[in-house]
Amino acid sequence: MRGKGAPPKHPMDEFTLINQLLRPIAGTRSDVILGIGDDGAVVAPPPGEDLVVVADTLVAGVHFPPQLPAADIGYRAVAVNLSDIAAMGAVPRWATLALTLPVANETWVSQFTQGLGQALREHNVALIGGDTTCGPLTVTVQIIGSVPHGMALTRHGAQPGDAIYVSGTLGDAAAGLRVAQGGDVKSATEQFLADRFVRPTARVALGLALRGIASSCIDISDGLLADLGHIAEQSGCGARVNAAALPLSPALQANLAPDKALMLAATGGDDYELCFTLPQRLESTLMTRLGADSNCKRIGTMGLDIEVVLLDGDDNPVSISGRGYLHFK
Repeated sequence: MRGKGAPPKHPMDEFTLINQLLRPIAGTRSDVILGIGDDGAVVAPPPGEDLVVVADTLVAGVHFPPQLPAADIGYRAVAVNLSDIAAMGAVPRWATLALTLPVANETWVSQFTQGLGQALREHNVALIGGDTTCGPLTVTVQIIGSVPHGMALTRHGAQPGDAIYVSGTLGDAAAGLRVAQGGDVKSATEQFLADRFVRPTARVALGLALRGIASSCIDISDGLLADLGHIAEQSGCGARVNAAALPLSPALQANLAPDKALMLAATGGDDYELCFTLPQRLESTLMTRLGADSNCKRIGTMGLDIEVVLLDGDDNPVSISGRGYLHFK
């Protein structure tokens, strides 16, 4: 890991936090008319585009280990929201931050804003406002993006016979969480898994490439089977997933037995990869758009029956414990 965050030592007031640490990372965009410093922000949406608004709250001890380095917490808070923007096929533009701190420790907040600012800069997102308050460590980021009118990707729209794809590799982040909780990285493969949890890659470019061809899309936050289940439910059809087709990283396979690796890939969550469907006649169009370096893999087919099933090579159901993360269990 990148080292532990320092314990609170030097508290700072709200206005110092905003002026010294948040303003410098706010970024500049020509579509921001009024940013940080007023009762509200004023932005200029692109003509002919719909706004896409997403928000995620991360609570210490629930969504990340409390001892996670502050820079990683800041980066992750932005990345998980960018993943939602990607799943909608939108361009991220503006962000707000609501930050609740037990103590406004200057060292911790400085490191937090470094990670936050890095993630914002990677996608040219401007921080335009928010709130700070005292309480248990909680980070809420909202990102606002835009998409041409009528072109947003959604969870409904999949049809029986559509191909099911995922990006990247699955199960890494769930394994990486365990490494992060332990706090003792023993190998390069463990470091890879830990990084996949603390600094997920938002597939924004992929989301843009899927406009007009994907029949449905979702990001994998709660686990592949659980999130694909949302597509199936909202589309009124089922899904047949080939267990052998699930993409597993060498790092995951090096650290876990095959059955455990498969379980995490199917149900682990926190990967923030995209799962999407498209008519099989458009698969060649997808490959053309993505090029030779595509990291997307077909893993199954949407079906008529209203259920999501994981199958082995003989089309027999594979028994998996659990379906994914439940927020209120």
